[in-house]
Amino acid sequence: MKTTRTTTPISRMRTTISTNDVATGPGLDKERALRDQLTSLGSVVVAYSGGVDSAYLALIAADTLGDRALAVTADSASYPERHRQLARQIARDFQLQHEIIHTHELERPEYRANPANRCYYCKHELYTHLSRIASARGAVVVDGNNADDRGDYRPGRQAAREFGVRSPLDDVDLTKAEIRELSKRAGLPTWDEPASACLSSRIPYHSEVTDEKLRTIERAEQALRALGFRVFRVRHHDLLARLEIARDEMARALEPEINAAIVRELKAAGYRHVSLDLQGYRMGSLNEGLVLRPA
Repeated sequence: MKTTRTTTPISRMRTTISTNDVATGPGLDKERALRDQLTSLGSVVVAYSGGVDSAYLALIAADTLGDRALAVTADSASYPERHRQLARQIARDFQLQHEIIHTHELERPEYRANPANRCYYCKHELYTHLSRIASARGAVVVDGNNADDRGDYRPGRQAAREFGVRSPLDDVDLTKAEIRELSKRAGLPTWDEPASACLSSRIPYHSEVTDEKLRTIERAEQALRALGFRVFRVRHHDLLARLEIARDEMARALEPEINAAIVRELKAAGYRHVSLDLQGYRMGSLNEGLVLRPA
């Protein structure tokens, strides 16, 4: 499968991170262990989405390994434009060696069918490309899985094992809270970003994933962000948008003026009905009907 790439220019100056500047604080021993582990790997290709975990890993890898660290962003139909812009911004501002490749999981029938292990097919597509890049560089593919991800349902981990992908953040037992704190110290704008996931995760299992659905979801979520909401998901149930909003933001969604704006904007995005889930936002709510085993 053909892959096109764009490269972000890089200078040899990486970051201004200094272990002397952050001599005490949560996670610092683990950060030193992370640097040691990256050094032992020699050269890495970072699966870099621009989210909290992968941005921190890409930054530390670049600061530790210099040009032997390459951050690679997979641009696909399920990757939101906002994340694409954030990944580029961080790569530019922190002078990461960065490439954008184009993956085509939506062309895979098994991915479009949206089974409960859909993420396996997405990651298989991603790691197929990253492994080729890593092989040409004599590098190891690394991802941003952290210690808090161990008990979650992540079928993509099977693909990671098959391709020999390493998870340095998990290996040194870094938690999400520690990664956020260390990211803040490093000046990364992602330190307080809400948890993110691909747009396909908004579509119920066994309902086909299509580009039209993904664009509808993206338009709806862009509208909510423009209205000032921060932590939310638009779950796509054909013509019905089931809106999950963080509990501390839910009262605002019910204010008459804001409520009317939500309904107007989501209908303009393509939905006929808009509902508010009274349980609020929770990660992986579409997994609630599955009998799951941790991957």
